[in-house]
Amino acid sequence: MADNFVAIEPKSFPAYELAIESGGGKLAAMGPQVRGLIWTDYSAPGKLSELIDTNPQLEWVQLPFAGVDAFSEYLDKDVLFTSAKGAYREPVAEHALMLALALGRKLPVRIKASSWGKSEAFSFYDSKVLLIGAGGISEEIVSLLAPFRAEITVVRNNRDAPFTGAKYVAGIDELDQLIPKADLVIVSCALTEITRGLIDYRRLGLFKRTAYLVNIARGPIVVGDDLIRALDEGLLAGAGLDVTDPEPLPDGHAFFGRDDLILTPHTADTKEIVTRLFAIRIEQNVKAFLGRGDWFGTVDPKLGY
Repeated sequence: MADNFVAIEPKSFPAYELAIESGGGKLAAMGPQVRGLIWTDYSAPGKLSELIDTNPQLEWVQLPFAGVDAFSEYLDKDVLFTSAKGAYREPVAEHALMLALALGRKLPVRIKASSWGKSEAFSFYDSKVLLIGAGGISEEIVSLLAPFRAEITVVRNNRDAPFTGAKYVAGIDELDQLIPKADLVIVSCALTEITRGLIDYRRLGLFKRTAYLVNIARGPIVVGDDLIRALDEGLLAGAGLDVTDPEPLPDGHAFFGRDDLILTPHTADTKEIVTRLFAIRIEQNVKAFLGRGDWFGTVDPKLGY
């Protein structure tokens, strides 16, 4: 039978091949017998579209990252798309917490210091944290923040859905009322037409001057030039970015070398981390493809994630 043949395109990894076998599937070269596809290149959505069009027998495509914004114009094709949403939640949440703690303890200043300096720090114990996004990363951040007794508000599309650990669940239309109350704003939502440019100069002006911004989602959600302007004007205390627009940033960009900004080069989930965790997601969804378990990370084409 051809039911359990799955292909990997355009680049295969031993861990992914093993995951297909562990899930009960059989690795195959792309051809008419293949109904399931593991796609490994986030940067080539057009090639994936062509592959789907020339292989109408395909029923399921596994995408490599949690965000599927690069594939948004192709999500209406007649296949089931699954993403890696939730798969990288632990390392990305860990990275977000690291950025916040480092900002609060003024590490950008202290690491470069050549003199004793002044005594300054912010503690996130009993603080107010605003999470923009309600996916697996936010769930993990809430778990990591539990020892800090933080009061957590989550902004999500469906404000009526419960969110464990949050004191308040709000809609995105309440964002302007919530930002001024927060000590820390963490962006962990998907990039959609609604969230593109969500954090602009106007909203940065709503921050408390002692508050911090962390973005571990997608670069275009925060308007980069507006963030520089806001930091220069002291509208917020600092920012931590693992994502930017564009990526990579050119040498000499205004984000580099600041005392109020930590920039990491999209390393919340490195290649090694992604390979291990994506292999787990592949195994889970190969089992689902064969009717032996639940799907993980199914994509809603209308929502774009």
